[in-house]
Amino acid sequence: MQPETLFSLFNLLALAGWLLLLVLPRWRWTARIVQSGAVSLVLAAGYLVLIGLSLPGSGGNFSTLAGVRRLFENDYALLAGWVHYLAFDLFVGSWVLGNAQKYRIPHILVIPCLFLTFMLGPVGLLTYYVLRAVMRKTILNGVAYENA
Repeated sequence: MQPETLFSLFNLLALAGWLLLLVLPRWRWTARIVQSGAVSLVLAAGYLVLIGLSLPGSGGNFSTLAGVRRLFENDYALLAGWVHYLAFDLFVGSWVLGNAQKYRIPHILVIPCLFLTFMLGPVGLLTYYVLRAVMRKTILNGVAYENA
């Protein structure tokens, strides 16, 4: 299959997971499909196959920036790098949602964190930790939130 086709398929899969996290956070299928890690595991399997097919013989390495650049000259290796981001960012987004639900943080406050995780990975995680820290006193006092 061509790299562009795979790129579109992997993106659609990840986007479906993100939409469930954002729009249907309490739906039982969101928990079963996304929060269970199933979508991230499918992406991880795709990543493994892409890495296995593209990195051997690439002439690149992880020791230098130039070596990494050589690794990703192959479109399948570049796609593998992208799928790596998709899998890990979705996994982190799933964790953020589950942790926010555990601490009863209203979903409306979590949405920007999820969006930032989707777009900028670590920035979204950092934003969630800041949000959780700001709400820590409320969380520790056991104040229950209404429908999040």
